[in-house]
Amino acid sequence: MNKVIHDYSRQAKSYVTTFASIMRKLRKRIIRITLVLAVLCILTALIGNWRVYNIAQGKTFTSADEIPFNKVGLVLGTSKFTRNGNINMYFEYRIRATIQLYKSGKIKYILVSGDNGNKNYDEPTAFKNELISRCILAEKIYLDYAGFRTLDSVIRAHAIFGQSSFTIISQKFHNERAIYLAEKKGLNVFGYNVEDVTTNAGMKTKVREFFARTKAFLDILFGVGPKFYGEKITIG
Repeated sequence: MNKVIHDYSRQAKSYVTTFASIMRKLRKRIIRITLVLAVLCILTALIGNWRVYNIAQGKTFTSADEIPFNKVGLVLGTSKFTRNGNINMYFEYRIRATIQLYKSGKIKYILVSGDNGNKNYDEPTAFKNELISRCILAEKIYLDYAGFRTLDSVIRAHAIFGQSSFTIISQKFHNERAIYLAEKKGLNVFGYNVEDVTTNAGMKTKVREFFARTKAFLDILFGVGPKFYGEKITIG
């Protein structure tokens, strides 16, 4: 009886040792795979951000006098108000820049592209109303209600509104990403750099932009398209 118990005990120890050895090997393999994936993610993010920056070089302008003429200025939408009810300065600066570009004769029409995902949130109409209140004629303004992302706005400007060359109006970091997306779709665009926001909100936006550029790089890599297309609209 003691011999049987001893044999079972020895066999059990053998199983435990074998199991422990397998788990150690599996843990090492998981660590290696995790490290490889982490390195790939970091490299993808760095390459994506470099590609966006590199492609946009020489295609953004801060002076209305220097930027080339385009028939249409594409304003990238954002909310009019912040969460605490204050005016969103990203919105305000884009409004000012759009008016400046229009009055300088560097664009003839304004295409506002933004999110209108539900009836209580309508970025394009907020821009249109503000532009009209500052003496821009309503017939010069066109709205894209399905600009849910920068990718959608850029592609739809061509696919729906028929523009293969246009001026993008937003902050520089945003323009660079939009230009990258447009260039990769064979479009000829420039960016008019709007005054930036330098508060804590601005810093958070720039952190988000790092990941947004990575996403833009992956979207182009995997051929991602807009959420919606629709009927074509002629500008002018």
